[in-house]
Amino acid sequence: METQSLNHKNLYYPPGGILMWIVIFLELFTFGIALVAMILYSKDEPEVFHTSRLLLNSTFGAINTLFLITSGFLMAKSVAFFKEKNTAKTSLYLKLTMLGGVLFLLLKSVEYYGKIDAGLTMGYNTFFSFYWMLTLFHVIHVVVGLVILISIYFGIKKENNSTKLEDVEASAAFWHMCDLIWLLLFPVIYLIF
Repeated sequence: METQSLNHKNLYYPPGGILMWIVIFLELFTFGIALVAMILYSKDEPEVFHTSRLLLNSTFGAINTLFLITSGFLMAKSVAFFKEKNTAKTSLYLKLTMLGGVLFLLLKSVEYYGKIDAGLTMGYNTFFSFYWMLTLFHVIHVVVGLVILISIYFGIKKENNSTKLEDVEASAAFWHMCDLIWLLLFPVIYLIF
């Protein structure tokens, strides 16, 4: 009887709570629509999109992909350690997760600086309008994700730790959403056109 109840709960209450998953699906839908729009616009200006894409540093994009995938793995380990009530390892892996996010933002800042310095701003052409809109929107999500992870980290470090598993799972779900969005953006923006 208890197993049926547990399965029923998992079906209707995914890790992190149903509201977090609604937010995730809405965010993925939003990014998906923007990527589809970018692809449709590229059909009207294939040469502009191709030559503009060649101005991007795909090595930076690939390194940032590694930063986010690694930090996603570390976040999953952090959740696993939290379930085992191992606060020390949970905290360590949370810090490493956040380091991955910070490294992503630092490298993205270097890339942005290079684009601005070269005059490749949002108004340069249609490709760069999409590039800036999509990547800046993603950067905002990474920053929000880091704020969430910082709050979870300090909650866990408190002497009277009242952090719940659902809170840790919700932060992990949001962080994994940032990873997934980047895994959609990277190939479309940096490799396809």
